[in-house]
Amino acid sequence: MSVRWFSGTDRDFSADFAAFLDRRRAGASDEIILAATQIVRRVRREGGSALVELTEQFDGLTLDPSTLTSETVDVSGAADLCPEPVRRALEFAASRIEAYHRQQLPASHAFTDQTGAELGWRWSAIDAVGLYVPGGRASYPSSLLMNAIPARTAGVSRLALVSPAPGGRINPAVAYAAKIAGVNEYYPIGGAQAVAALAYGAGPIRPVDKIVGPGNAWVAAAKRIVFGDVGIDTIAGPSEITVVADEANPPDWIAADLLSQCEHDPLAQAILITDSAEFAERVLRAADEMLASLSDAARTSWNDYGAVVIVPLSQAADIVNRIAPEHVEIAVEDPDLIGDEIRHAGALFLGRFAPEALGDYVTGSNHVLPTSGAARFASGLSVLDFMKRTSVQRISERAFRALGPAAETLAGCEGLPAHARSVSVRSTST
Repeated sequence: MSVRWFSGTDRDFSADFAAFLDRRRAGASDEIILAATQIVRRVRREGGSALVELTEQFDGLTLDPSTLTSETVDVSGAADLCPEPVRRALEFAASRIEAYHRQQLPASHAFTDQTGAELGWRWSAIDAVGLYVPGGRASYPSSLLMNAIPARTAGVSRLALVSPAPGGRINPAVAYAAKIAGVNEYYPIGGAQAVAALAYGAGPIRPVDKIVGPGNAWVAAAKRIVFGDVGIDTIAGPSEITVVADEANPPDWIAADLLSQCEHDPLAQAILITDSAEFAERVLRAADEMLASLSDAARTSWNDYGAVVIVPLSQAADIVNRIAPEHVEIAVEDPDLIGDEIRHAGALFLGRFAPEALGDYVTGSNHVLPTSGAARFASGLSVLDFMKRTSVQRISERAFRALGPAAETLAGCEGLPAHARSVSVRSTST
């Protein structure tokens, strides 16, 4: 296959583009879901012994059954091996992520209404969060920061990290990120079995209240299975980027931005929206040159799921809202003219000097974002994902007398006599 071209002037544009967007790019197979279900059930039933066997089987790593750690995995030692420039970059990113998310902290609120009832709400943090960090090709220290720091900022007291360490190896940058993010616990386990251990507990691993972090199809399937017993962040699909650009941009800038997401996954999607077919051709030529030095995953993604949409830029926001992508760059002279009209996007990057890659690392905004069109109804990860809102109602006798009759009437309307009685018994005794 090759990059698809769409023109807004084509008679069948709307239907053809909708069919392109509907192509299935993610989702675990029935076989993976069944196998993940069996693993989750086994860990829930057998606990730590199942983790020991599964970790030996899948990662070639021997765990101590009493601690579910391994002598061959030294997190502190791995962190010490993190190169100094990477340390400084991680510390810089961490400080910006914390500053950004601290601005999101919500305030509790209380007020007294005309009846005299004191009403409001208060916020509190989740007690314990499990962090999943992949340990293979997609072992990203930035993702650990993006998940752990908002949790810490929200006030979560316990952060338990699970990340596979095949053969005893752990990414030094991930180890250092865990250190500066204040992770309390680390277990060198991965896959569906790690998700199950976080959800239900296993051996020394105590259950958490919510599980966050990216993973492969097995991890995604396990998160679906345990959801409801614990909270989860999201079921992430392949990466996505839509770039709205005019011909004033250097073509290689835009090509690099598009391919930045393609290199994540052969199922990733990159879409260019522009008003110039000639400019689009120049971007494609620049992309072809870059692909020669990128991974096979990037080329597969670009060829199978890449697209160019030629429309007047006045229509760009409408196209973006139909896509509802994870990331949107608007590289035009006045990006607000388009950006202000975009309702469905995980994150917006405004201006020619706002490549999405900055958001992945150092703007401070969270890079855990809705994919596969979920931006129509979901938002990126924030401190609110690690907090709960509790409503508060203090009712005086005066307020009760103002509120009680209507409550009693509605309880009777709904056929709930005990509800009505809990009101009327107070009315008759005061």
